Amino acid sequence: MSHDQGPIPVLDLGKARQDDGSFSPDFIEQLRHATHHVGFFQITGYGASPGQPERLLDLIRRFFALPLEERMKLDNRLSPHFRGYTRMGTEVTQGRADAREQIDYSPEREPVTDYPEDQPYWLLQGPNLWPEDSFPELKPAAMEWAELISRVGMELLRAIAVSLKLPEDYFDEPFQGSPAWMGKLVHYVGGVVEAAGDQGVGSHADYGFVTLLLQDDIGGLEVLPPGATNWLPVEPIPGALVVNLGEMLEVATEGYLVATIHRVQAPPPGVDRYSVPFFWSPRLDAVIDPVPLPPELKAEARGISGDPANPLLASYGMNMLKGRMRAHPDVTERHYPELLTR
Repeated sequence: MSHDQGPIPVLDLGKARQDDGSFSPDFIEQLRHATHHVGFFQITGYGASPGQPERLLDLIRRFFALPLEERMKLDNRLSPHFRGYTRMGTEVTQGRADAREQIDYSPEREPVTDYPEDQPYWLLQGPNLWPEDSFPELKPAAMEWAELISRVGMELLRAIAVSLKLPEDYFDEPFQGSPAWMGKLVHYVGGVVEAAGDQGVGSHADYGFVTLLLQDDIGGLEVLPPGATNWLPVEPIPGALVVNLGEMLEVATEGYLVATIHRVQAPPPGVDRYSVPFFWSPRLDAVIDPVPLPPELKAEARGISGDPANPLLASYGMNMLKGRMRAHPDVTERHYPELLTR
């Protein structure tokens, strides 16, 4: 069912359910271990069509090989919804430039023009920016991937609910209707962004629910599980997804589930790395209440380790907006200078 590649567990999602449709106790046990002790695991057997992950990574490689002027037509500073292309070294983590360029995308929806003043997160909703003329293949492949990984994210949340001894559909409601997932198509390259040094992405925890990452074979992702003193590499497994949990699940379970800190080391100079992180996230207006844990799990909850400088709100949309503003200060400054004064 699973083998350990070092301490990062590997689970087969194809064997998660038994013939009667219920989750296999063995799978749930492994999942509980992974989500409570490590906060990171890899999954195989998640339903990609043959060759789909490889084709997507190849398309991304070809997109980032287009001339810069073509990529800049999708410049995310043109998007009031934090979508589109971010140039090398302009996304910020822990105040320092990241050695990557990327496209950010989310569900294709109409912008919300009229929303209550205390719900500015609605400005995150809107259309994506795609290279429709120069590279029309990218959009359908990326959206097809998002559809697949949304299903995988929901299935994992159902398994997590069962692992917490809750009904399988416990987390369904906040995702009904219009989940605000976010996908990224990312290219790292070493030795190009001087300010980044060896930082591909600085150390951070994700702020949402579940992150599902497709990575190529270069490696560089490292994690720091609870209580660990050394960073552990997440070794690439062809076609597998790397899964980790976000802070909203950690907060909702009083630290029983863990949002593990991780980082990406930039590849060596001249080496390219491609990855597709996908953040499976609820509706922007979802408010996440504390999860009722059974006493035996509650006894093992660590409490919230939160960073006092970054208090986590129960409102998903406000968390996402804060995260986007922090990562892309230039977009915020251009479109929403009034939010910077809050």
